[in-house]
Amino acid sequence: MIEWAVASKPRAVPLPLVHVVDDDEAVRTAVVRLLRSAGHDARAYASAAEFVLAGEVGGPGCAVLDLNLPDASGLELQDALSSSRSPLPVVFLTGHGDVPSTVRAMKAGAVDFLTKPVNPDLLLKAVACALERDARRRATDSKLAELKERYRRLTPREREVFGCVVEGRLNKQIAGDLGASERTIKVHRARVMHKMGVRFVAQLVRAGEQLKTIPAAEQDTGLPLGASRDFPMDQWIRRRCAPIIDAPVVRQAVGRDAAKECRQ
Repeated sequence: MIEWAVASKPRAVPLPLVHVVDDDEAVRTAVVRLLRSAGHDARAYASAAEFVLAGEVGGPGCAVLDLNLPDASGLELQDALSSSRSPLPVVFLTGHGDVPSTVRAMKAGAVDFLTKPVNPDLLLKAVACALERDARRRATDSKLAELKERYRRLTPREREVFGCVVEGRLNKQIAGDLGASERTIKVHRARVMHKMGVRFVAQLVRAGEQLKTIPAAEQDTGLPLGASRDFPMDQWIRRRCAPIIDAPVVRQAVGRDAAKECRQ
């Protein structure tokens, strides 16, 4: 691998994108126009398939979903989005809402459930809340990703020492447990503190608690936190949206090759 002799530029953070998924063209146009007038970057889709195939699911933002879509319900799309390791917050905007749908949507984590015609201020407030929720989650994920990367750099012995320290064991006790000298344990402990980027034991304990929130399957996979090697969106789109993959609006939005790949 070639290493360039110039300083790398900071990676640009993508701007949040509001995804508007509604099969009513007039509604899509009006909502996107409203969002853009408020300074949001917004994009419209006529179906769940068009939205998913556009390839924007993993980026920052939120989704404004209609309840009734031509290929799958908004609730089904919400379920699929929530299965991602980077789930987009959802705001429902529908003309066919009922109590059971509202309850299901809110229990599944929807930010709000609005009915058409919607008060523009209410919609903008809900979108702002959704974007704020997404930003907070991504900030937390970023910190966890850094923490996980630091932990992955520890040697097997250093990980053992790390575990003992966060359990509150003293150097002498750790030395007895691991069959090493106390001086050796002190060296390992210092290296652990340095690699984990902490100065105090309390900080190391906190790091240990945070690592416990990461699923065991992700803790040493080599994948960055939030990476999705089992994100079922592609399987979901094949199962639920296959009937409209060849629709002209989909081919125009995402290209014939993408639609063909999705059918396979």
